[in-house]
Amino acid sequence: MGIGLTEFLSIELATEHPQVIPISVFIVILCLCLVIGHLLEENRWVNESITAIAVGAVSGTVILLISKGKSSHILVFDEELFFIYLLPPIIFNAGFQVKKKKFFHNFLTIMSFGVIGVFISTTIISFGTWWLFPKLGFKGLTARDYLAIGTIFSSTDTVCTLQILHQDETPLLYSLVFGEGVVNDATSVVLFNAVQKIHFESINGLTALRVFGNFLYLFSTSTLLGIGVGLVTSFVLKTLYFGRHSTTRELAIMVLMAYLSYMLAELFSLSGILTVFFCGVLMSHYASHVFAMLSFISETFIFLYVGTDALDFTKWKTSSLSVGGTLEVSGVITTLVLLGRAAFVFPLSVLTNLMNRNTQRSESLTFKHQVIICWAGLMRGAVSIALAFKQFTYSGVTTDPLNAAMVTNTIVVVLFTTLVFGFLTKPLVNYLLPHDESSQNTGNSRCKQSAPGSPKEDATLPLLSFDESTSTNLSRAKDSLTLLIEQPVYTIHRYWRKFDDTYMRPVFGGPRPVNQPEC
Repeated sequence: MGIGLTEFLSIELATEHPQVIPISVFIVILCLCLVIGHLLEENRWVNESITAIAVGAVSGTVILLISKGKSSHILVFDEELFFIYLLPPIIFNAGFQVKKKKFFHNFLTIMSFGVIGVFISTTIISFGTWWLFPKLGFKGLTARDYLAIGTIFSSTDTVCTLQILHQDETPLLYSLVFGEGVVNDATSVVLFNAVQKIHFESINGLTALRVFGNFLYLFSTSTLLGIGVGLVTSFVLKTLYFGRHSTTRELAIMVLMAYLSYMLAELFSLSGILTVFFCGVLMSHYASHVFAMLSFISETFIFLYVGTDALDFTKWKTSSLSVGGTLEVSGVITTLVLLGRAAFVFPLSVLTNLMNRNTQRSESLTFKHQVIICWAGLMRGAVSIALAFKQFTYSGVTTDPLNAAMVTNTIVVVLFTTLVFGFLTKPLVNYLLPHDESSQNTGNSRCKQSAPGSPKEDATLPLLSFDESTSTNLSRAKDSLTLLIEQPVYTIHRYWRKFDDTYMRPVFGGPRPVNQPEC
């Protein structure tokens, strides 16, 4: 009996190219997800993450029915796929699009939330799970697992809040949420890698210092590598002027160098996520192109997979926990996430306000701002999923009941925080920051930045001058030192701008500064 053309093509594809069909189906679903996201663009209640999860869940249900309950997957998730191919464009685009003036003006606040906050959150979540899991009958995890759980659930996903906040209306709040989100992801991954290097068989009182020292080493060297690659790329682009004939070559060089920085960091056992972020910051400062397509597709891919993986009955059957036990453990993790978040946002906000009390250019963080910042970091996303798969699976597959239980709990927490907290984000932000109030605050902040009495910008005047007397130079140095003590953030930012405009931009390129009009 003969077979039709369709059956023949299916047999040929399945035997010679077994991945063609699942990849094609996944691309179709990915396109469908983008179309639905576009149609829901005006509805600020739903973001791309929620849309991708919903589409993934529906797709997983259909595949589960077609396969008669065997599998809900189109593709098998590999954590290496995420860290090598999907994560770099996400982080590079974040660094490329960051508003550098606001980011570095609020640098200490962002770093305190993104670095110190991760350590506080990791400590609370790790010790909380170590204390509470056995009481729920969930036993068998190692000390490394508990520390890894702390870093996994300290990684935030601020996309939902950023879609609702308006950068022009609340520039300070947007800058803090965006900057902390990126630094938080980088810190979580660096700390996760540092935990993997702990020798628990020879643990002692100096272990915490070794972990912190290892973290500082990874953080500093990864940052320097990213800055170095970014400066080299910017210098090459400016010197050879790739954009003169074709912007395609310029864009290709930037993408390839960004990936090269990430791969070099991984080769030297550094943090690729931190390296590629600062590489993106430097390239955006001295180059001229912005791209977000790869980043957008990568993020959608992850949440689409989370939606389909939620229906993976294999992990649920393998898990050592029942459905009720999974809900209890997930509830404990979510509660610890809330406690860990609140434990550092409010105290560090008070400390930040004290540090900036003499800085007329800086707005203070009101209690409403602090609540929004705290809420923005409650959602968990792609990095949490990838770290959980890296810790508890091998190429996305696990046969260990404990590991399967942790993977399913991670998926439940990500789904709950993204869907529930994500849906509640808009009404919360609108309640705390009405449109008229945020617009008024924006106007006041702009006026405040150029208010009388604040130090005047001087982009050309150096700290010392050989054309002036010693007494004049000493007086200027004394004034600069006083300003540095009273307003450290503003002073450092001011002199960096002078150095950047005078020495860096002429060598590495970038737009010339434009004087801001007085308010």
